[in-house]
Amino acid sequence: MAGTGRAVRVAASIVVGSLALACSAAATGQSVSLDGFAQSHVAGRTSGVDCPSGTACDFPAAELRGQLKAEGKNSGGGAAFLARFDLLRDAAVDDTRLVTRELFGDLTSEKASARLGRQVITWGVGDLLFINDTFPKDQAALFTGQPIQYLKLGSDALKLNAFPGPANFELVIAGFRPDNTPTSRRFIFADPLPAGLPRRTLEPGNDSGEAEISGRVSGYLANWELAGYVSRTHYRSPAWRVTGSEIVGTYPRLNTAGVSLTGPIGKGVVSMEAGYYDSPQDRDGRDPSVENSQLRGLVGYSRQMWEDATLGLQLYGERMRDYAAYRETLPAGFPVKDRLRKVATIRFTQFFAHQTVTFNLFAFVGLSEEDRYVIPSLRYAFSDNLWAEIGANLFAGQRSGMFGSMQDNSNIYLTVRYAF
Repeated sequence: MAGTGRAVRVAASIVVGSLALACSAAATGQSVSLDGFAQSHVAGRTSGVDCPSGTACDFPAAELRGQLKAEGKNSGGGAAFLARFDLLRDAAVDDTRLVTRELFGDLTSEKASARLGRQVITWGVGDLLFINDTFPKDQAALFTGQPIQYLKLGSDALKLNAFPGPANFELVIAGFRPDNTPTSRRFIFADPLPAGLPRRTLEPGNDSGEAEISGRVSGYLANWELAGYVSRTHYRSPAWRVTGSEIVGTYPRLNTAGVSLTGPIGKGVVSMEAGYYDSPQDRDGRDPSVENSQLRGLVGYSRQMWEDATLGLQLYGERMRDYAAYRETLPAGFPVKDRLRKVATIRFTQFFAHQTVTFNLFAFVGLSEEDRYVIPSLRYAFSDNLWAEIGANLFAGQRSGMFGSMQDNSNIYLTVRYAF
C-alpha cells in the first residue's frame, strides 16, 4: 500500500507541474486551439463459443467515446502545452470513465527541451514489434480493433532532450504504469492458475529504488540512423504467485540495453533492432513466475510496390537464457515455451479512390509456435471529418502459442469517427 501511495503522489505532482506549465503557456499565448472527435466502436465475437460467467461474450467491446484536445503555446514558442481527455462509455463491460490520455507542458530552447506530464513515448523501429520500447501499452485495445493510437498508453514522466551537435540525447524519468493486458472481462483464454482464489496486484513504488529511468542517444551516419538505448524499468505484466489463500501479482524489475539501425537499401528501407532483457530478480532462471532473461532482435524491410501500395516484412526472434532451469521449474499445466521464439510479420497497404479508401492487412505468423494473428481492415473517408472502418482480429493455430491461445476471441469490428 505504501508503494501505491507514493505512486499516486508522484503522478499528482507531475500533473500539477504540467498544468502550471500549461497555464503559463496559455496565459502568454496568442491563442489556444480546441478540437476533438466523437467515436463509436463495436467488436463482435465470431467464434460462437460459450463464454465463462462474467465475460462479455457476443460483444467484447461496445463503446461510445468523445475526445477533447486543447493545445497552445506562447508567442515566442518556448513554452507550450497539450491536453487530451477521453470520456467513454463501454456497455460491454459496464464501464464509464474520464481518461487523461495526455496532459503535459513543454519548454523548448535552441539546444534542449523538457516535457513534464502524461505523454506517449515511442522508441525503436519495429512495426507492432517492440524491443527497446518498454513504455506501457494497451493490448486489449489492439485485440478489439481500437484505432492504433490506443495501442500506446501515456507515461507520467519528465522527458529531457538535448541536441548539442551530431547526436541527440533523450532521458525519461517516469512513474510505473502497467500494460492493459487481456482479462476475463472481455477475453477467453486458458488460465493455469488455481480457480476460485482471490487475486490482487502490488505495483512498484516510486521512491529512489523503484523509479524508472530510460535513455536514448541517436544520430546519423550518412543516410543511416543509429540509436542506442538503456532502461531500468519493470515488466508491465504481473508475475503471479500463489501465496496461501490468494494469488498475488507483482511487477519484477527489468533492465534493458539495445541498438537500432535504419536506412535505405535499393528502393526500400531496412530496419534492424536488438536488445537484451535482464531479469535481475531471477538471474539463474529458476523462478517460474518471472520471465527469464532474453536476447531479442528483429530485421525488417519495406518498400513501395506500385502506386499507392506498400509492403513491409519483418522477422523477429527472442532467445531465452537458462532454458534448462526454466524447463525444470515450470509448474504442471503451464504451456512450454521454445528456447527460440520466432515470429514473422507482413503488412500490405493499398489506397484507392484518390486515397479516400484504405485497405490494410497486417499479419503475425508464429514460426515456432505454429499460430497466427491476422488483422485486415478497410477504411473509407466520407470527408475530412468523417471516416468509418471495418476490420477483424483473427486468431488461429496451436493453442499453446501466444496467438493460438486467443483463438476463441476472434472478432469483427466497426469504428465510426467524426472529428470537429
